[in-house]
Amino acid sequence: MTAHDVLVRCDEVARTFGRGRTAVVAVHSVTCEVRERQRVAIMGPSGSGKSTLLHLMAGLDLPTRGSVEWPAIGGRNQLRPGPISVIFQGPGLISALDVVENVALPLLLAGSPPADARRAAHDALARLGLESLGAKLPEELSGGQAQRIAVARGLAGSPRLILADEPTGQLDQATGAEVIDVLLEASLQSGAGLVISTHDQAVVDRLDLMWSMRDGRLDGVEVLTCSR
Repeated sequence: MTAHDVLVRCDEVARTFGRGRTAVVAVHSVTCEVRERQRVAIMGPSGSGKSTLLHLMAGLDLPTRGSVEWPAIGGRNQLRPGPISVIFQGPGLISALDVVENVALPLLLAGSPPADARRAAHDALARLGLESLGAKLPEELSGGQAQRIAVARGLAGSPRLILADEPTGQLDQATGAEVIDVLLEASLQSGAGLVISTHDQAVVDRLDLMWSMRDGRLDGVEVLTCSR
């Protein structure tokens, strides 16, 4: 493997919120990297820094100290929409847009022709069995449906790196397993790296590596026997 296989690299990254006595260090001196086709679980208790680390890896936030680079992708201004997809804990759908329009929106912002964006949105919805919801507004969806549509939106642009923050946290066990199926298949088909923060051991057991986080630090890395 070469540096060009590395999708994201964090070098002694730290992130502090606030100043003085009220400062909170969310991430302490983390060094890690994700390569093409790697599938990583970040596991740890609430407040351990998992979400903050994902945001730093996505370029959504800047480190207080250290550096984040994307050797195989480019500079921070080249990350989205497209090469890096972030799937958040909540769906974050736009209420005035229907499902297809919500899924297509990142592609339109990236400059895709409207017909191409809608076609990719329909394809992404089909992968999750959500075609019948295409014309619905977010207010007409259940919480589980909305979260799965957020996953479809994250996959529509064929990203090279997928960062998912507790993507199954609002889903029942069967639906959550289906979402993980889709994320794993997307990674397998495209060679994308996949990083999932989770509390769910059943999710962890389906990935290749587990990073343990506690108090903002990476406690260790475990190579898993992936059962898919």
